[in-house]
Amino acid sequence: MKRLIFSIIIAMAYAIGASAQCEQKITAFQSGESLSYNLYYNWKFVWVKAGSASMSVYKSYFKGKEAYRGSLITRGNDKVDKMFVLRDTLLSYCNLDMVPLYYRKGANEGKRYTVDEVWYTYGGGQTKLRQHRQHKDGTHGWKNATRKDCVYDMLSIFLRARNFDATNWTKGHEVKLPLADGNSVETAILRYRGKSTVKADNGKKYRCLELSYMELEKGKYKEVVRFYVTDDKNHVPVRLDMFLRFGSAKAYLTSMHGVRNPITCIEQ
Repeated sequence: MKRLIFSIIIAMAYAIGASAQCEQKITAFQSGESLSYNLYYNWKFVWVKAGSASMSVYKSYFKGKEAYRGSLITRGNDKVDKMFVLRDTLLSYCNLDMVPLYYRKGANEGKRYTVDEVWYTYGGGQTKLRQHRQHKDGTHGWKNATRKDCVYDMLSIFLRARNFDATNWTKGHEVKLPLADGNSVETAILRYRGKSTVKADNGKKYRCLELSYMELEKGKYKEVVRFYVTDDKNHVPVRLDMFLRFGSAKAYLTSMHGVRNPITCIEQ
């Protein structure tokens, strides 16, 4: 599962340093926000209840300094486990200016199981990455990478992107951005698709911004996730359409707690 959003400011003076150029003012969420979802899977052209997902962000500490701890957990139910297994746990630490510090993803998807980790350090105008992947057979792979631009991961880019102002976006707008996992750094695309109304599993309808997250595969960009976030200051994800290796899945919002701003996009 990979997700999500928008534009990144990169061009700053070398002397400012990579960590400073990657800072982002937080306006969309606060510590204590918790979101819950129902998961559905398409099985032989029928959508079946597949489990649940939860997303949260809290203030915590990383290496003795205050940081935001974001998490995303997906859990398939016992019934759907007979068709496929879906157990993903994503964890991301960012400093209070949304600069990534650490990322971990444990992915149990079908017959595939991996654990990815990324450690970020900054200095001399560069982003330095220490990457680790553990495979199902217990083998480990390690890599180092150095970049002059900002680098993110699946979860930190999602948290960061929720804080962008989409007021002047036009349909078809695309942003390229580097995302790291435990094995590589690839350029992904976020494409704005306009606005739509989405009914969540809490019975409410929300005006949403519709976006696609796309990855390069065999020389072409392929849509991995299409997501719908509230068209207000919170940019809460209401629905996610996931195009997985073993089929397609959807997540619908069931509840939200601890959101920072008033929800102003509910339709009557």
